[in-house]
Amino acid sequence: MKRKLQIGVMGSTSDLNYSGKVDALAGKIGELIAKSGNIIVYGAEKDFDSLSTSAARGAKKFNGLTVGVTYGKGKDIYDKNNTDVIISSGLERGGGREFVLVNSCDAIIAISGGSGTLTEIAIAYQLNVPIICLKGVGGWSDKLAGSYIDDRKRMKCIIAKNPKEAVALAIASAKAKTKS
Repeated sequence: MKRKLQIGVMGSTSDLNYSGKVDALAGKIGELIAKSGNIIVYGAEKDFDSLSTSAARGAKKFNGLTVGVTYGKGKDIYDKNNTDVIISSGLERGGGREFVLVNSCDAIIAISGGSGTLTEIAIAYQLNVPIICLKGVGGWSDKLAGSYIDDRKRMKCIIAKNPKEAVALAIASAKAKTKS
């Protein structure tokens, strides 16, 4: 049996006041990851809802497997009902937890995003984990879509125009990377 791909979904927490439309797009990404038979990996927040959590909810509606990586100690997270596996990193926000999260992914999909998402994108770049950026949703995914993170030009942040394209690109990029 082939190992399922672990697709990360990174995005804004609710304190950035994203729209209901962007929230629905995140849920659709989770749904499509579940329907593809792969695993969603996301940053499980303790204190806020988030676009990543919306993606996990979308996946659970279609019996997808969800893995939440949280900061600090303990498994007390914002949305326990839609998370099958909780990984308590014992690390704090701002790099430690994000490293564990991204290093557990075969590809990541960024949806909007603030400083935490930017950190996750930078870590993915350093680890050569494919980065898919949903365009048209604000935040860092809009700013970095189609761009290189630095002058090394290792890999571009791949532009996706909609959830279907984002998931398809994440799967294709992850499969291509696992073959190399």
